[in-house]
Amino acid sequence: MSEPPGAVTLAEAPPADPPPPRKLTAQRVQPLRRPGRWIATVVVLVLAAQFVHGLVTNPFYQWDRFGYWFLRPTILDGLLITLEVTAWSAVLGLLGGILLALARLSRSPVLRAASWTYVWALRSIPLIVVLLFLYNFSALYKTLSLGVPFGPAFLTFDESRLATDMAIAVIGLSLNEAAYAAEVVRGGILSVDQGQHEAASALGLPKGYQFRRIVFPQALRSITPNYVNQLIGLIKSTSLVFYVSLLDLFGTAQSMGSTYPGDIVPLLLVVTVWYLILTSLVSVVQFYVERYFARGATRSLPPTPLQKLRTGLRDLRERARREAAV
Repeated sequence: MSEPPGAVTLAEAPPADPPPPRKLTAQRVQPLRRPGRWIATVVVLVLAAQFVHGLVTNPFYQWDRFGYWFLRPTILDGLLITLEVTAWSAVLGLLGGILLALARLSRSPVLRAASWTYVWALRSIPLIVVLLFLYNFSALYKTLSLGVPFGPAFLTFDESRLATDMAIAVIGLSLNEAAYAAEVVRGGILSVDQGQHEAASALGLPKGYQFRRIVFPQALRSITPNYVNQLIGLIKSTSLVFYVSLLDLFGTAQSMGSTYPGDIVPLLLVVTVWYLILTSLVSVVQFYVERYFARGATRSLPPTPLQKLRTGLRDLRERARREAAV
């Protein structure tokens, strides 16, 4: 079919002019409103301000006497005893917990039963009862001996001379701590993937070497945070050694409170602040120990508090710069 002269085909038609570009204007993204969060924040800040105001202005706290007692030699001597008891009990308790955990995982039914019975008993008996029982242990057994079982004794010891106040406190806390540490260690060992055990056995490695170099280092990632919680509880549990005549931090404060009854509240505040300092230091150590054992398990290590502070300040500067540009 022929087209009329002068007609323009679609292919030959000139292209249409594109529409003019729309002018883009910068629009600020409005954040989602969260009134509940702001109300909760204001309530918390008001309560915190009231609490701090009450601490500072209430004369009943006697902050001048608090400053007098905080670094007194008597208080510091009690603090050293608390640290000594905590250190010995933490080390002995962890070693005992490892042995109990290995016995619990042993193939020997006798070892499993003995470990389970020990953990069951020591977790059921209050710590103060254990300490008081050990304190009166000499009434049950006046002498201790080494020799043939059910036979003659070669060496005999006077129990009253060996069982000093420090020894009773350390033994009692260690026995109690070992029961809880055993479950922490056992849980950490069980958290290691079974493939690690199988790979180590396939390489023909001895059982002891497998535990020391392969299983236990991986279990420490799970053991460390849980045992540090136990360690914080152990620091606070040392206040009970006052009942076996050992003047630790709390016992010293109690003794001074009997001599100076008007300073009971400042002395309790001194004890509270020192326990807060000790547990805070342990928490800092826990963070860096967990960070150390996290190597190889995470793509990037968790930032330290100083790194978090630097990142927060950098974000604030960038946000302020963007606000100024808009």
